[in-house]
Amino acid sequence: METEVKLTKLASCAGCGAKMGAGTLAKMLEGFKAHSDPQLIVGYDKSDDASVYVLDENTALIQTTDFFPPIVDDPYLYGKIAATNALSDVYAMGGEPRLALNILCAAEGMEDSTIREILRGGYDAAYDAGAIITGGHTIKGAEPIYGLAVSGFAHPQRVLTNSNAKPGDVLILTKPLGIGIITTGAKADMVEKEVMDRIYAQMATLNKAARDIMVAYDVHSCTDVTGFALMGHSYEMAQGSNCTIHIQVDKVPYHPEALELASMGLVPAGAYRNRDYAQAGVSIRKGISLAMEDILYDPQTSGGLLFALPEAEAEACLAQLKQTIPNAAIIGYVTEKEDSDLVLE
Repeated sequence: METEVKLTKLASCAGCGAKMGAGTLAKMLEGFKAHSDPQLIVGYDKSDDASVYVLDENTALIQTTDFFPPIVDDPYLYGKIAATNALSDVYAMGGEPRLALNILCAAEGMEDSTIREILRGGYDAAYDAGAIITGGHTIKGAEPIYGLAVSGFAHPQRVLTNSNAKPGDVLILTKPLGIGIITTGAKADMVEKEVMDRIYAQMATLNKAARDIMVAYDVHSCTDVTGFALMGHSYEMAQGSNCTIHIQVDKVPYHPEALELASMGLVPAGAYRNRDYAQAGVSIRKGISLAMEDILYDPQTSGGLLFALPEAEAEACLAQLKQTIPNAAIIGYVTEKEDSDLVLE
């Protein structure tokens, strides 16, 4: 269904493109007083996807929150995509989501039926994930916002972080890029319906299947590719792991329509923020078009998992992924620290 007042017209930006730049956020958090706790094994200082607190020798609590303005006009689909995106952070840590709280801001002009559909979309995503929405908080505001605060669990020894990639590892990405560019093009009515249906289906697909396969292998490091784009999230992984990540650009999956749109300059503002954040650590060793670079810096909404595992296990893992996630691909590898954090080749 579509609302009479289009949800995307009520927001000044969309999806994870609304995310504050990583460099800006880091500066804002500098110098804050914080308690130390040996049970907290991942906190905000790690630039990771979620916090992790050890409850006992067998159980670690994973906590995260994510919310954003509408990226689609269908309220049910908006709710489902926003919830799927929030749940993804738990999967990126190797955990399983169990509890969630709604976060909702309703804008003027939104009918009760629209709000109900947003919430229904979120509940359906949580149900598919095996999580329970137990409450939440709702306010009125200038723009619609929806998302979840999510709690999940993992074994403390099996928690994955974005800072443990090792030289010799291979990188796998599970969803193609180009979401931000294509949704930007859609605002100008330059994208066919069948393309948008494909994009919507991808954003509403949980990373549960990818997580369930991934944890059966000796994965060293993982993150999900969202607002900071492939380049921003890879940059954080490289810096946190004190390694260099090589991206084999020809192997990166992306939606071909995004390349055409980027060539016309239809690039979201978030891509420029991501470029400002990461490009100082990037070395380019082959000719890559500006449009392809834009895809690599494009903020993704409910993007795929990016994980590093030993080369000896990569092909078997990829073959298993492709049975249910056909776009999954090996996109690069990890080396000892070089002059640059990221190398495009």
